[in-house]
Amino acid sequence: MPIATDGPLVAGIDGSRSARTAALWAAGAASRRGMPLRLVHVYAVPLENVPSVLPPAEEIRAGFANLGQGWVSQVREAVLARFPGLVVETVVREWSAVPALVEESTGATMLVLGSRGLGGFTGPLIGSTAVAVAQRGQCPIVVVGGAWRDDDRIVVGTDGSLMSEGALGFGFDEASSRNTGLTVVRAWSEPSGRVEDDERRSVEEQVAPWRDKYPEVAVEVVLYRGRPIRALLELGKRAGLLVVGCRGRGGSEGMLLGSTSKALIAHAEGPVAVIRPAEPGENADL
Repeated sequence: MPIATDGPLVAGIDGSRSARTAALWAAGAASRRGMPLRLVHVYAVPLENVPSVLPPAEEIRAGFANLGQGWVSQVREAVLARFPGLVVETVVREWSAVPALVEESTGATMLVLGSRGLGGFTGPLIGSTAVAVAQRGQCPIVVVGGAWRDDDRIVVGTDGSLMSEGALGFGFDEASSRNTGLTVVRAWSEPSGRVEDDERRSVEEQVAPWRDKYPEVAVEVVLYRGRPIRALLELGKRAGLLVVGCRGRGGSEGMLLGSTSKALIAHAEGPVAVIRPAEPGENADL
């Protein structure tokens, strides 16, 4: 997936602390890249089987819209307090969260979500929504589930497949923008020492063109014998960002399997970027 350079960074807002944290992460990325930040709140109005004692539909709709506008305004103030020169726009719209956010992703450089939301009618950014958007989004999707430091290393999982090229490219680009280092992780399950040599040779060959393109990025290659999710979660404790693709070569040793992406979104202590394949028409499933 190519990294766009002319679209805004989009952050989903739902009034939760997780969404506010995600917006601040997105604001930092937008500031480093010299791009505008777009804060988006999506609300769905439950008008079916509404008890007659409740206000008319238009009043309910207006109430949801006003609530959302208040949330995005509060986040905008918090963002500008930390990044006073940043261009920030806000959008409040009525729709279903997943299709609305996927639509936003088509023109975005990056889409950033909190890992947990408020739940209920007004909280669209629950964990399942983050997974669904990561599955269908048309740009890099970042799910922010905890604290981070922008000067910490970027960690990228790769399995050697063409699908993982996008994750590597995003990881190098992000490390370059932060002036920090990059750790490339390859995991496998076979016990043979020859396999380890082959894996090291393979990952070094895959990384070589990116080293040439980003010579300023210090790269560390980590080989891990075992399940990739364990390696990524452990390294992610000290990472500024974990980056994975949403599909890999398959099999138990595939670094970019859907189960890995889902597990990282659910359990990583810091932000996770999910990069979909770049092939036109590819129906990648997490």
